[in-house]
Amino acid sequence: MHPEMTHDGANTDAATYPTDLAGLAAVLVRIETENPPGNERPAAEYVHEWFTHHGIDATLLTEPDPERPQVGARVGDGDPTLVLNGHTDVVPAGDHEEWSYPPYGGVVEDGRLYGRGSVDMKTGIAVAMLTALELAEPIESGDLDGSLVVHAAMGEETAAPGTRTLLEAGFDGDYGIVLEPTECRVATSAKGLAWYELSWPGEPSHASRPDQGHNVVDDLGAVLGAVEAYDERIRERTDPLCGRAYATVTRLLAGEGTNRAVLPERGSLVLDRRILPDETVSDVDEEVAALAADLEREHGIPLTWERTTTYAAASIPVDHPLAETFREYAASVAGAPTDPWGIEASTDVRNFVEDAGIPAITWGPGSLEQAHTVDEYVDLEAAEAGLDALCRAAEELLSD
Repeated sequence: MHPEMTHDGANTDAATYPTDLAGLAAVLVRIETENPPGNERPAAEYVHEWFTHHGIDATLLTEPDPERPQVGARVGDGDPTLVLNGHTDVVPAGDHEEWSYPPYGGVVEDGRLYGRGSVDMKTGIAVAMLTALELAEPIESGDLDGSLVVHAAMGEETAAPGTRTLLEAGFDGDYGIVLEPTECRVATSAKGLAWYELSWPGEPSHASRPDQGHNVVDDLGAVLGAVEAYDERIRERTDPLCGRAYATVTRLLAGEGTNRAVLPERGSLVLDRRILPDETVSDVDEEVAALAADLEREHGIPLTWERTTTYAAASIPVDHPLAETFREYAASVAGAPTDPWGIEASTDVRNFVEDAGIPAITWGPGSLEQAHTVDEYVDLEAAEAGLDALCRAAEELLSD
């Protein structure tokens, strides 16, 4: 990370370690942290430096991956403790030529911050950092009884155990806020996610003699048809807060890397299964196993499967005091709806609720519709309102 410079070349703390939301979020967006492959190091080092510069105790953790550090910061040691969670990794920006603004330019124009991670979720991390700075004095003076913890976690986009490791390392608390973009609407539930690798063999042969082998491409109709039928069945399952269950093919491979004159040796696909709070991963495993068994019985396709990534679903009562407090301030300050709601995406809230037994919500500024898009942006006025709402809600919680 190279500090920004004034016109005469002198380093300025204000430019390097800004304390305004637009400036800090823009600095974070300019640090490329794509995952895969997992380039979180420069962002983690910057966040650690920013906290240290502003007199806030912070630790650079090298678990679970020393090449991809993460940050845990703490203000105070009283009870209760509120944990503000964000992840530093972003999904790849893809073809930069498709963007109207450079994906890592951190351009601010017409009240919007543009760039990969602007909404998912560098602005959420900036909001957490500035909340810690804002509340440091009242916490340390004793005006607030509680304490605050901030996470800058690695690996959320690929289900790496960043947040879980931070919680296990002692950066835990009594309440958790996962600052994903919800337009400041309180989500007490989040869907789970499982990625399955499904594959089946072919019999390679020269393409001039196709009948001598077996082409896995010929099986695609039956395999995709079985997945489509499975998706149609589970879409009938709904959760009042999170919506429908889904099964979606997100990658399909056959013959990649082989000579184009040879029948593919193997076909494979990735099945993205969105899991409702009342479904279990083991039940979904059984459904995928049944899908594979049906394909072999009905079409002679010996399909095998493996679950490679898992995000558990998570929920807390809709009337939990944490949720009620955030609904109050999100409505009065940010104009957010107050009706019970769940987020359709999967978030690290599962690590709080399922792994650590800590009540937590998914809540933050920005629209989820902008996540992972070309020309991703966050509305800075709305983000400022979210920062204000978070500070007020945190003050109330830490006054208990």
